[in-house]
Amino acid sequence: MYSAPQISPEDRPPTRWNDARLVPQEPAGPRPPRRWGWRLLRWSFVLAIWMVVLGGVGLVYFAWDLPRPEAALDGRRKPSLTLRDGSDRIIAAFGDVVGDPLRLSDLPGTLPAAAVSVEDRRFYSHFGIDPIGIARALYVNLSTGRLAQGGSTITQQVAKNIFLTSARTTKRKVQEVMLTLWLENHFTKTEILEIWLNRIYLGSGAWGVDAASRLYFGVSAREVNLWQAALLAGLTKAPSRFSPRVDPVAAAKRARDVLAAMVETGAITAAQAAQASSQIVFPPRGPSAGWYADWIAEQAQPMLPDGADAVVSTSLDAPTQAIVQATLEALLDGPGAAANVSQGAVVVLDPATGAVLAMAGGRDHRTSPYNRAVVARRQPGSSFKPFVWLAALEKGARPDDIVLDAPIRLGTWSPSNFDGKFRGEISLEEALAQSINTASVRLVLQVGGPRAVIAVARRLGISSALPPNDTIALGTGEVGLLEMAGAYASFFNGGRLVTPHGIRSIVADRSRLSLNQPEPTQVINPDLAAMMVRMMGAVVVRGSGRAAAVPGRLVAGKSGTTQDFRDAWFVGFVGGTSGPGRIIGVWLGNDDNRPMANVTGGGLPAKLFHDIAEQLP
Repeated sequence: MYSAPQISPEDRPPTRWNDARLVPQEPAGPRPPRRWGWRLLRWSFVLAIWMVVLGGVGLVYFAWDLPRPEAALDGRRKPSLTLRDGSDRIIAAFGDVVGDPLRLSDLPGTLPAAAVSVEDRRFYSHFGIDPIGIARALYVNLSTGRLAQGGSTITQQVAKNIFLTSARTTKRKVQEVMLTLWLENHFTKTEILEIWLNRIYLGSGAWGVDAASRLYFGVSAREVNLWQAALLAGLTKAPSRFSPRVDPVAAAKRARDVLAAMVETGAITAAQAAQASSQIVFPPRGPSAGWYADWIAEQAQPMLPDGADAVVSTSLDAPTQAIVQATLEALLDGPGAAANVSQGAVVVLDPATGAVLAMAGGRDHRTSPYNRAVVARRQPGSSFKPFVWLAALEKGARPDDIVLDAPIRLGTWSPSNFDGKFRGEISLEEALAQSINTASVRLVLQVGGPRAVIAVARRLGISSALPPNDTIALGTGEVGLLEMAGAYASFFNGGRLVTPHGIRSIVADRSRLSLNQPEPTQVINPDLAAMMVRMMGAVVVRGSGRAAAVPGRLVAGKSGTTQDFRDAWFVGFVGGTSGPGRIIGVWLGNDDNRPMANVTGGGLPAKLFHDIAEQLP
């Protein structure tokens, strides 16, 4: 019988249970290395692929609506319309106003030095993004507890202001960085600074240093001095707040801050900064001419080529405009307020040409831009009577001829005089001087009725609708102040029709446009025009317009008052002392048609005429 050999426990191989069977294991030995390195490499590769994919998606997302830099640098903006007065000073600007595109070589060195000193001291050493500047700004802001300093570079400002919006979003900030790097890669530092100087917004509608310099100082940026350069460079921080037109005191303080920054960077010495600081003074700002500017802009716009930048030279006379506005405001704030007068309008024009020299369309353009001198239509009352008298002269009547002042009835209408009196037979001259209503009605009947009077008014430039009935004798139609002043000019220029206008020339995209201004035409016999001057002179010498008289000067005109004292007018002429005479038209009243407190045309309007006329040369 066979017997198995005996195996000691030490020599027996280890066993394990598997599927209920005893399976011998391999002898113990060194284990094979685990493959963690391969797995790490494999997952790192996968992760890298996903990062590339996600990065590409993110890049597409941020760049999807990114503007083409080349196109944006061509300059897409609103066309500008700049208005200049008779002395070539800017009185108003519409759209995006720009000046001449300038190179650094065109500018005094202090201007780019000021920009770098106050906006980006490391401009010439960073790559568009300034980590040191960002860290410094972060430290200052945290230590002060407020946003006291920004970390954006000049290149970043170009990227944001030219290509992007000011929205504070992550997307906009990423796009800003992308465009900043693009700018640094495609332009030199000098070119980037030139773009910044020519395209940055500097307040009051001005884009670029040349436009701002012309607007604030009346000179090109080529000619600015040290303190002016400092002010221009400092405006970018808060253009509206530091604009000299908004707050001269804040503008001067900001300029001194920039001068101090220039000293810190070594651009100028402390002595130069002190001297420049002592020279800061802003030229006196001309009078606001909002209504005039709106009127000119509305006339000029249809003449301009699409998308063209235009400069319009106007006939506005700044000293006259200042006189008109100050005098009207003083009257409305004083005796006008006491007499329940809340609004007024004044126009001044040259009777020889029709050029409008000044215009006030109300008390304050900022609170009420409605132009009562041009747009409003009000009853002129007796200031319309000169057209009736001229119609009578053209039918053969003369100033010394007699007209009856007595009760008259036309159907149910029985007009009377303002004072309730009747004078019997008086001369035409005296009837106009005393503004006799019954005489005016009789003259309308004598010349052939209201159509004859309307024809005269039309010939002299009145285009508003007029009533085709006998009440026209008392000025019951509604007319505009400017057209009345223009029509009166024919009485005082020898009988020629002139068109009230304010545009002298228009230059659009550096080309002068043809205006085709109508030439004055003869519409009144010169002898009859002289008779009208004589009779309207009597109005001021001894009639209803005595308050308009200016000692030593020829004054002639006509007052007008409407029913219940709702409108009061005085339109007339004042001779010059050292220059040509002027037509001045005045209206006082209330926008809601409320009655004034017994204000007649021979009262406050005649006084306002006088107060303006005596200040004119």
